[in-house]
Amino acid sequence: MKIAVVGSGYVGLVSGACFADFGHEVTCIDLDERKITALNNGEIPIFEPGLEQLVADNKAAGRLSFTTSLDEAVAGAQVVFISVGTPSRRGDGHADLSYVYAAAASIAKAVTGFTVVVTKSTVPVGTGDEVERIIRETNPQADVVVVSNPEFLREGAAIEDFKRPDRIVVGIEDERAREVMSEVYRPLYLNQAPLLFTGRRTAELTKYAANAFLAMKITFINEVADLCERVGADVQDVARGIGLDNRIGSKFLNAGPGYGGSCFPKDTLAMVKTGQDYDSPLRLVETTISINDQRKRAMGRKIIAACGGDVRGKTIGLLGLTFKPNTDDMRDAPAIAIVQTLVDAGAKVRGYDPEGMQAARHVLENIEYGTDAYDVASGADALVLVTEWNAFRSLDFDRARSVMNSPVLVDLRNVYRRKEVEAKGFTYYSIGKPARAEAAGVAQAAE
Repeated sequence: MKIAVVGSGYVGLVSGACFADFGHEVTCIDLDERKITALNNGEIPIFEPGLEQLVADNKAAGRLSFTTSLDEAVAGAQVVFISVGTPSRRGDGHADLSYVYAAAASIAKAVTGFTVVVTKSTVPVGTGDEVERIIRETNPQADVVVVSNPEFLREGAAIEDFKRPDRIVVGIEDERAREVMSEVYRPLYLNQAPLLFTGRRTAELTKYAANAFLAMKITFINEVADLCERVGADVQDVARGIGLDNRIGSKFLNAGPGYGGSCFPKDTLAMVKTGQDYDSPLRLVETTISINDQRKRAMGRKIIAACGGDVRGKTIGLLGLTFKPNTDDMRDAPAIAIVQTLVDAGAKVRGYDPEGMQAARHVLENIEYGTDAYDVASGADALVLVTEWNAFRSLDFDRARSVMNSPVLVDLRNVYRRKEVEAKGFTYYSIGKPARAEAAGVAQAAE
């Protein structure tokens, strides 16, 4: 099939490359000439494991191309995916749909013959209706059906998620789209990926509901972690205990500094705004957003407490800056609020991230940057593990302690075991686990 993908950002680029790998003829479109030039030169603007090779292989095979010419790419395409950004709108928190609507108008002018226009961008309920209205108004003669096909990709594992999905949700209002979309995803039939056809509004809401539920799950275990610290329990054991229940599941039960990234923060907020617009408030999601925002600064205060309650004039080293490993995405990363809290308290902050240094420099101008974990540790009064990159899972603590001013490790991802770190001469702080004294008190009480 001939497929056009409007938008060559994270979702558009991954989707386009994967569709091409399925054997379709795919053209990715973007108005940013520098991005298209870079892609045509084999330069990938984002870090996603396996994406560079996937793009190179399919370009070489002639199945994947990049252009700034929407008209040329859309003309003759059987399916056109809209994969542009939908950031939170300044002022009110609603999803900014201006890019989606602009793409719809441009597509309407360029389509030839029967075309399925698919919204893959994350959009509020009813967006497909407006996209259809724009296309009809712009080009009344266009033979177009509008479909919702939300993405469920995890940054850092996007290619695997695309090729071996839990489900593929397709929202249609015209039965002609069913056969076309089935053909688009036909190569996945061997993997028995569930292809769920629903109404268009149902598909749009499914995406938001999924992200909101996962955000609530993360926030829930983070609050449980706080309680664990107070009562002398271990949140990792609690998570295992409840995660073995098939009704709950073990995923997204890792306590940490709060969620961030390109999806959960904006999508939960957009869902709340949708609920307010339809006079159907989503109190759980509203509370989730509030708790998560507060937690990020609370992690900064936790670090300050680990340094004796005062970090003025002290140096704090941060290991990991991106919101999660295997991505260079700094959007709403917990590190941003943590850094600001520490700087507000008078600390000098030094950070390092294996892939996010360039992106971090655009949002964290008030810190120094190291060349590796040990450069960050040099002269530090505390070392903080913020993002659980593999590079930080086997630190040489003898080496780190030898260059630090004070051997303190604050592990915000529970990567290490207390005994192992303390055996190396460090004072260790984690998330949702009893302090050494608390643990001893619990043991004595049990005796």
